[in-house]
Amino acid sequence: MKSEIILKEYKNYNKRRIYFIILSLFFSIIFIFVGISFGPFEISFLDVIKVFFGGGDELQGIIIWRIRMPRVLSALLAGVALSLAGVSMQSILRNPIGSPFTLGISQAAVFGVAFAVIILGAGSIQSLSGDAVLINNPYSVTIFAFLSSLLSTSVMLLLIKFKGAKPETMILTGVILGSLFSALTTALMYFASDVQIASVIFWTFGDFSRSTWENFLILCVIIFPAFLYFVKNAWDYNALNSGDETAESLGVNTERLRITGMLVASLIVSVVTAFFGVVAFVGLVVPHIVRRIIGGDERYLIPASSIFGGAFLLIADTIARTIISPIVLPIGILTSFMGAPMFLYLLLKKEKRGFW
Repeated sequence: MKSEIILKEYKNYNKRRIYFIILSLFFSIIFIFVGISFGPFEISFLDVIKVFFGGGDELQGIIIWRIRMPRVLSALLAGVALSLAGVSMQSILRNPIGSPFTLGISQAAVFGVAFAVIILGAGSIQSLSGDAVLINNPYSVTIFAFLSSLLSTSVMLLLIKFKGAKPETMILTGVILGSLFSALTTALMYFASDVQIASVIFWTFGDFSRSTWENFLILCVIIFPAFLYFVKNAWDYNALNSGDETAESLGVNTERLRITGMLVASLIVSVVTAFFGVVAFVGLVVPHIVRRIIGGDERYLIPASSIFGGAFLLIADTIARTIISPIVLPIGILTSFMGAPMFLYLLLKKEKRGFW
């Protein structure tokens, strides 16, 4: 009788997880339309639907298809990518404060972007507005952002493999690496021209105003396979959360899982950073919000965090575009304001009791 009650409670808990994922998908779809409608030039929901079916005003069609749709979809996909990277890093390192930003990976990617822009001339600026910052060669920028992120990731993996680094050590290392790459970026900017400095600064703000359909397609090609990879290995991450010895006894190759997972996470972070700049704390905040709602089962946590992260960043971008309209606030500023208190809360929580 007791086992039947436990089984029933477990099934209800699983339903709750599935409902949360469905609800996150629903809100993502709703806020796609909200994001398309809101802005300096307001377009009603009815007009948006008319444009989708080939009608409506020509100017509205241009605004929707050429400006807002790429931005909205890119924000959604960037949220998926950053949340996916955050939740996977927390599981791989068994470190609840792990995220692309706190581990220095985002700062490393910015250095790669700065190197490509200043040394290779891969970026340019045509006016003083954020949407005039262009990537002349998005492939070189992405490659160098990834290679730079890989340096930061490699240090983390070496610490785990040879020193058995604890979570506290990993965070301190991430802070040091973040400061180092920020200093290297500043050094490059010191010898750069005004145009190159402006290009790099606009990227460090974190902004979706320069989204294009080409950027969105590149994101799709890289992020969707990464999402499938992490979902496919969800059981292995569940085992990893119980410790390396337990995971290895279940047949999990922990070393390969960590190395491959960190490489894939670094790739998707570097692509997002290369196109849109540093969007801080999304990879830290979202997985913890979702974990508190549906628990730590990676089979549900990974897809739920990714979908909720997409909706979260899409909502944040919509707020950034409308809160002081017609001025568009860079999304990186807004997420930092939201994420910093959460980061402080997690640190204080750690002083009281363990995370896991």
